[in-house]
Amino acid sequence: MCDCGSSRTPGAGPFASGRTLVEFVMNAHGGSVAASALPQGLEHNCQGCGKPFILETFVQSCPACGGVHAVSPPRATDPSAIQFAGADFVLPKAA
Repeated sequence: MCDCGSSRTPGAGPFASGRTLVEFVMNAHGGSVAASALPQGLEHNCQGCGKPFILETFVQSCPACGGVHAVSPPRATDPSAIQFAGADFVLPKAA
């Protein structure tokens, strides 16, 4: 059993915020969660540039500015749970 849903560490895990949440989701289950499709796309305005887009995977960049956003699996149906990693955060290049 994994510890993904654990709330033992305040401000960490699936209920963290900002960059901490984005990094948590990117690394969850060896990175497999990040590229997984959301059960339903979430309409959202980019927290970097303000342009609307649909978050289709658990971690995704804004198509307009590249700002990285994420939502954790326990909150995957809640657009208000989408977190922004910050203007200086970029997704790692695929190997």
